[in-house]
Amino acid sequence: MQPMNIGAAAASGVSAKMIRHYEELGLIPKARRTMSGYRMCADADVHTLRFIREARDLGFSTKHTSALLGLWRDRRRPDGKVRQLAQQHIEELDRKLAVMHATKATLEHLVHCCHGDDRPECPILETLSTPVDTPENPHAHHGRRGTLRGGARGG
Repeated sequence: MQPMNIGAAAASGVSAKMIRHYEELGLIPKARRTMSGYRMCADADVHTLRFIREARDLGFSTKHTSALLGLWRDRRRPDGKVRQLAQQHIEELDRKLAVMHATKATLEHLVHCCHGDDRPECPILETLSTPVDTPENPHAHHGRRGTLRGGARGG
């Protein structure tokens, strides 16, 4: 196992910047340094970086990626814990998909209501500029408008 510099470790598909970030988060151990101050990564670190990249590509949060790393490193782990994390992630993805579908339906409705001609009235702009909690907004019940203001994005 010959150590490699951070640039060569980036061949794992993770940029040098993200390698430093994951190091700061504790997902990978602090790299050893050469006498001239360059970070050195071992083959095992590159393998871990590939694992992190795959988990992040599947949309796992940093917190869940950290948990998965812990389970991956624990050769005596019960796979039920891994399955539970993956199932939780699927449920989170389902919630996000539902919000995205509702958002799409809202936009489709607004586009349908927009004449797209020379008139200055625009239902899209009117909806965007009208607070959700008012009776003037006829589209408040559509899609993501309610969750954007009071839920998912945090009011």
